[in-house]
Amino acid sequence: MWEDRSNKCGGFWLVVFAKQQRHTELDCFWLETLLCLIGEVFGSFSQDFCGSVINIWAKGDKIAIWTTNAEISKTVTYIGQKYKERLGLPQKLVIGYQAHADTATKSNSITKTSLLSENRTD
Repeated sequence: MWEDRSNKCGGFWLVVFAKQQRHTELDCFWLETLLCLIGEVFGSFSQDFCGSVINIWAKGDKIAIWTTNAEISKTVTYIGQKYKERLGLPQKLVIGYQAHADTATKSNSITKTSLLSENRTD
């Protein structure tokens, strides 16, 4: 992801799902993610949405959507808010954003994360 020059300055929104949601919601969330990617649902910010990935793990699953520039907080926040809306996630549910630079250089499991919830958008 961050190895590609066009993604180097970007980051990703991460939504984590319990393994119990795999058969009930995960397929729908992944389909909606792909529709967001090809349907330009982020309006003028669609050019800053550059990819997505799904990870299926024994303990739980993750869907991430990538943005091109982690430094443009207005764009990153808009994409995160719109994505939560499209997935129908509750406003109070917190999803995290990580810059690829922080992820690439982390030396432990804690990275610098921005959170998106109803009351916090930084």
